[in-house]
Order: sequence, then C-alpha cells, then structure tokens
Amino acid sequence: MLRRSAFLVVLWLFALQAFAQTKDDVLGKWLNPTGEGQIEIYKKGDKYFGKLVWIKDPTDENGKPKKDEKNPNESLRSKPILGLEILKNFVFDDGKWVDGSIYDPKSGKTYSCKLTLKGDKQLSIRGFIGVSLIGRTEVWKRIR
Repeated sequence: MLRRSAFLVVLWLFALQAFAQTKDDVLGKWLNPTGEGQIEIYKKGDKYFGKLVWIKDPTDENGKPKKDEKNPNESLRSKPILGLEILKNFVFDDGKWVDGSIYDPKSGKTYSCKLTLKGDKQLSIRGFIGVSLIGRTEVWKRIR
C-alpha cells in the first residue's frame, strides 16, 4: 500500500512538472485572432516584448508602408506599423507574464496587459485600464 502511494505521488509530481510554464515558453511568433497580424515575442534582458513582423495589408492606398497615424505622440506618427513594438516590459511571475503594456495601432491607445499561455498553442492577451476586471481578452495562436 505504501509503495503504491509513493508511486502515485511521484507520478503526480512528474505530471505537474510536465504542465508547468517556464518563463521563455511565450517566445516565438503569434497570429492575432483576425489573422491581420503576426507578433514576434522576444526577450531583452529579463523582460519580454513583442513587435509586428507581418501585417495583412502593409501598404496604404498609395502603395506606401502604413504609418502609425493614430499615435498620440505626433513625432511617432511617421513610423511604419510593420516592425512596431506593441508589447512592452512584461515580466514572468507565477506562470503569467505581467506588468506589461500593449499598444493598439488602430486606436493609438496603450493598455496595461497580462499574458497567459493556454497550452502550447494559444496565448491569452488581457488588455485593461486600471484593474484587469475592466478590459478585453484576445487569444492569439502560435505560428510554427
């Protein structure tokens, strides 16, 4: 009986280890829900960032690269949207990436944000103002 219990405890510990998140599991390319953009999440020092590495319609009606026209900072409105860093300053804490921000180039607004992996293939993005109860969640899919 004792031997069987010990075996079950060891098996349970191995199962927990298999499902545990590691801080770099978020790294890689992700597709937003509309399929309009791919975001590459990368690391600088101990923090995590993400930039737009592909957008469905990269050019405007004149064939020129789309710019960050809605940015509240006038001096940044001439920057191309492609390559724009939209996720900033995330830190890994207890299985989540927190204390970061997400920038929405469509509105020019920046929100507090947290990231949570749902298995290996989905990333839950929660953007909010103030507390995370007031916000919106999107699920991005990993690109292999």
